[in-house]
Amino acid sequence: MKIMLVDDHSLFREGLRYVLQQVPDVDEVIEGENYYDALLLAERHPELELAILDLHMPGSEGPSSIRFFHRRFPHIPVMVISAEDDRSVIGRVINAGALGYVCKTASVPVLMNAVEQVLAGDIYVPPQMSSGLPLSVNENIIDGLQPDGRRRYTNEFGLTARQMDVLKFIAQGLSNREISEKMGLAEGTIKIHVSGIFHALRVKSRLEAARIAEQVGLITASAHG
Repeated sequence: MKIMLVDDHSLFREGLRYVLQQVPDVDEVIEGENYYDALLLAERHPELELAILDLHMPGSEGPSSIRFFHRRFPHIPVMVISAEDDRSVIGRVINAGALGYVCKTASVPVLMNAVEQVLAGDIYVPPQMSSGLPLSVNENIIDGLQPDGRRRYTNEFGLTARQMDVLKFIAQGLSNREISEKMGLAEGTIKIHVSGIFHALRVKSRLEAARIAEQVGLITASAHG
């Protein structure tokens, strides 16, 4: 899979690139150093599986720039990485469309876990944001989240559009490799999406996922053909 990393500090970017290359099935990390690079690279690489953006790099106006990027490239998941750990700022970033926020003080395992969660369609926020009741309930900071933590642009079962595509192929009996060829994605990416589907539907097998999906109307019987 291909990931985009945009940060204006070359030394930090070099270290983060090394970490990202340890994430399973990351084949390429393309880089930029300012917000304009992020827009240009996203335009040139619509196949990106993830965009990791510094919040306060040159050209960026913070959460509003994240919102613009998300609206322009809604198919590319966004994770923000920043030295800022203010709770309200993190909330605005998530509300702007980012699926994840990682502080630059985070450990390598935390970063890798965050990347894998976002790739699976989940939301990652620092522990100080997720303690206690969901923020959408107790403080209404992140109004982009439902009470159970799902994003409103997922369907009612918490599945993203891409996960729904994978689910339809699962129902047709295709293997991860076959799905990856159909969708033009890395097989490891498909594995992550399958895991996210299992989690959202609370199932443990592909057959069970297809059966539940048909029962609740996510797919039709014709999808098996």
